[in-house]
Amino acid sequence: MRKNSVKNTRINGEVQRSLAEIIRSEIKDPRINPMTSVVSVEVAPDLKTCKAWISVLGDEASQKATLEGLKSAEGYIKNQLAKTVNLRNTPEIKFILDQSIAYGVSMSKRIDEVNRADEQKRAETEH
Repeated sequence: MRKNSVKNTRINGEVQRSLAEIIRSEIKDPRINPMTSVVSVEVAPDLKTCKAWISVLGDEASQKATLEGLKSAEGYIKNQLAKTVNLRNTPEIKFILDQSIAYGVSMSKRIDEVNRADEQKRAETEH
């Protein structure tokens, strides 16, 4: 199975939906931030491993605690994933913290600040 085949893309989507549901509703670990989302999932073509990129809305301490909570619950998550997604092999899940959403928000704020500064300079030069 090729990495970008239709079957692999469908499996990635199904695993992503299931992981998001498991993290949101079934894990009771207080370390896991309620504002945790599964950004993307990449299941290896042999279905042995899975990389799950997660995004956590909160400060750095909250992000680290959420990652630790997810790593400690890997066995439970894998068991639940095996029950919800019908695959020959249930992949070993590796959680990776994805900073792209936070990065996008900070870049958007910086762009807004530059635009405001430009508008102020234009207003000053017109008067």
